[in-house]
Amino acid sequence: MSVKSFAAKIFARIVHAQTKKWADNPVETQQKVFAELIKKAQHTQFGKDHNFSAIKLYKDFTDNVPVRDYEQLKPYVERVVLGEPDILWPGKPLYFAKTSGTTSGAKYIPLTKESMPYHISAARNAILGYIHETGNTGFVDGKMIFLQGSPELDEKNGIKFGRLSGIVAHFVPAYLQKNRMPSWETNIIEDWETKVDTIVQETINEDMSVISGIPSWVQMYFEKLQQRAGKPVGKIFKNFNLFIYGGVNYEPYRAKFEKLIGRKVDSIELFPASEGFFAYQDSQAEKGMLLLLNSGIFYEFIKADEFFTEKPLRYTIGEIELGVNYVLIISTNAGLWGYNVGDTIAFTSLKPYRIIVTGRIKHYISAFGEHVIGKEVESALNQAMQGTGVSINEFTVAPQITPQSGLPYHEWLIEFENEPEDLNAFALTIDAAMRSQNTYYNDLITGNILHTVVITKVAKGGFQEYMKSIGRLGGQNKLPRLSNDRKIADALTVIK
Repeated sequence: MSVKSFAAKIFARIVHAQTKKWADNPVETQQKVFAELIKKAQHTQFGKDHNFSAIKLYKDFTDNVPVRDYEQLKPYVERVVLGEPDILWPGKPLYFAKTSGTTSGAKYIPLTKESMPYHISAARNAILGYIHETGNTGFVDGKMIFLQGSPELDEKNGIKFGRLSGIVAHFVPAYLQKNRMPSWETNIIEDWETKVDTIVQETINEDMSVISGIPSWVQMYFEKLQQRAGKPVGKIFKNFNLFIYGGVNYEPYRAKFEKLIGRKVDSIELFPASEGFFAYQDSQAEKGMLLLLNSGIFYEFIKADEFFTEKPLRYTIGEIELGVNYVLIISTNAGLWGYNVGDTIAFTSLKPYRIIVTGRIKHYISAFGEHVIGKEVESALNQAMQGTGVSINEFTVAPQITPQSGLPYHEWLIEFENEPEDLNAFALTIDAAMRSQNTYYNDLITGNILHTVVITKVAKGGFQEYMKSIGRLGGQNKLPRLSNDRKIADALTVIK
C-alpha cells in the first residue's frame, strides 16, 4: 500500500466520524445553521429589508422571507454584480458562477469565502466516504480526469466569474494536481468537440483510475476513446474502477456505459449546483444521496403538488416524509434566501436523510392534467430496458396534442444504441410502467383521452447535433428529460 493510500484511509475514517456526528443530529444541525445565517446577514441590505434582526424562530423567517426564484431575487443580485458590498451577504463575493437561465438569460450566482470551501470539501468527502465504506484505495495513485468547463475566468466589477466547474478547478489540492487531467491548456479549449478530441489524445496512454463528469458527455469521451483504440475503455484503462457523476440520472446510461467500458465499475453520484453542493452518495448499498445538513445551507421543502397554490406550506428537515416529491428551497452562506433552486427531490431514508433528484419543477408534462415528472419517465424506460439488451444514448419526452389522426399522446424521442426487436411492444412496456406510477396518466389512457406512448427514433448523434445547434454542446449543459411543449421535440423531429 502506498503512502497516499494509507493516508487516504486514515483521513476517510476521520471524515466519516465527523459526518456521522452531524448526520445523527439533523434537526439540531439545521437549527444551528439557520441561526448562524440569520445572525451573519442581519446587517446586509437584504437582512434589513426583511427584518432579520427580529427573526428568532423559523416562523419569523417564513413571515418575513418569501420563496423566490432567480428572477425574483435578481434586483438584489444585480446590485451585487455592480460591485456593491453587503447586499445579500457581508462584503463582496469571491466569484460569480455564471449559468444559462431559461427565462432570465445569464444568471450570476454568488460564491463567497464562506460558501466556496463547502463546494470543495463535499466532493472530497464523497470520495473519502467511498474509501471508508469499501476500503478501496487503489485508484488514488492513478490519474484522474474531470470533464468540466474552462478554468479561464472573466471579470465584472472586480469580481471574477465563470462556470462553477472552472472555478472549482482553481481549488484542486496540490497533492492531486500531478494526478489530475486534462492539462490546463486542454481544459481552456472552448469548442467542446475539439476539447474532447484533445482529451482523448492526452489521456489514451495514461493510467486513468477515476473519471468524472455528466454521463452524456463522458459517454462522448468514451466513444471517441473506443474509436481511437479499437477496444473497450476498460482495456484501455485497466485500473479504471470509479466513475463519479452528477447532473443527470445515470441509470438510463448504465447499460451503454458498461458496454463501452467492457465491465462494471463502482460509481458515486453527486448533487452539486452553482447555488450549493447539496448531497452525495454515501453508500454503495443504500439508495439515495446524503443530504448535507452542515454545509452552510438551510433547507426548506414544499410539496411539489402544492407548489403552485397560493400559499404552499414550507417544511423543515424534521417534518418531511418518505416518498413525497418536494421542491428544494435553500438559504445559504452565499446570500440566497428562500431560494427556489428549481429541483425536485424525494427522501429515500430518514436516518440518515438521503434523497434522490426526481426532476425539475418546470420540467414536467401536464398537458392533460397528468403531471408526469422526470423520475417517472426515467424509471419507466429503465424497466422497459431491463433484461432486453436494449441501450440508449439519450431521450426526451413531449406531449403531442394535435396529431394528424387519432388521440393525442406522449411522444418519446429516443436515440437508441441497441434497438428493441419490436418497437411497438417496447413502447407498450414503457406505457405500462408509466401507468403503474402515475394514476392520472393511467386514468387518461383508460378513459380514451390519451393514446399509449409513441416512440420516435432519433438518428445517431441527433441529440448532440441539437445541443450544438442551440450553442449548448458539452460541459455542464443538460437536455431536459421532458417538456410541456414541443420546442425540443419538433427540433429533434427535423434532425431525425
